[in-house]
Amino acid sequence: MTAPTMADRADAPAPAPTEGGRASDRRFGTLALAAAVVVGLLLGYVGGLFTPTLTRPGDTSVEAGFARDMTTHHAQAVQMGLAAYQRGSDPEVRQIGVDIALAQQGEMGTMQTWLRSWGLDPSGSQPRMAWMAGGQEMVKNGLMPGMATPEQMARLEAAQGRELDVLFLELMITHHTGGIHMIDGVLGNSDEPDVVRTAQTMKNTQQSDLVNLRNALDRLRA
Repeated sequence: MTAPTMADRADAPAPAPTEGGRASDRRFGTLALAAAVVVGLLLGYVGGLFTPTLTRPGDTSVEAGFARDMTTHHAQAVQMGLAAYQRGSDPEVRQIGVDIALAQQGEMGTMQTWLRSWGLDPSGSQPRMAWMAGGQEMVKNGLMPGMATPEQMARLEAAQGRELDVLFLELMITHHTGGIHMIDGVLGNSDEPDVVRTAQTMKNTQQSDLVNLRNALDRLRA
C-alpha cells in the first residue's frame, strides 16, 4: 500500500463537525453576543456624556420622562431581540433580533447618562407617559404603547423555531410602532439639541427596522 500523497490529503473531505463542536460554537456565539451588548451599553454611556450641560431638564420635564419611559420600553425590545437571536430558526430573523438588541442597548446607555448628567434619578415621581400630552391614556395595564403583555412575553420565551420567528416579528412590529409614537412625542416638545438629535436617529432606525420586520413576516407567511 502506498502512502497518501499531498494531493490525496487535499482532496479528502473535511471531517463533519461534531455535536460538541456545534455546541461549542453556539456557546462562543452567545458569549460574543453578551460582550457586544456590554460594549453597546458602554458606547451609549460615552455618547450620553456629550450632552450639553448649560441647561438641565428638571425631574418632571419631557426629556426626563422620555428617557425613563423609553429606557423601560427599550429593555423589553432587547429581551425580545435576544430571544429571536438565540432560538430563532430563520437567519434573517436572528440577524434582525441581534441588531435591534445591540442598537437599543446602546441607546439605553445614552438615556441613562442623560439622567445622571442632569442630576436626576433613573426613576422619577411622575406616572408613566405623564410627560406626553394624553400619554397616560395610552398606558394599558401598566404597559406603554406597543409593549407586549406578560402573557405574550411568556409565549415568546416558550416558543422555538419558526413559531418563535413569526411571533417575534409580530410583537416587534407592534413594539416599534408604539415606540415611534413616543419618539414623536419628544420630538414635538423638546428643544434639547442632543435629545432631539438622538430621538430622530432612534425614529429613523426603527422605521428602517419596520420595513425589514414586515418584509420578513410576509416572506415567512407566504
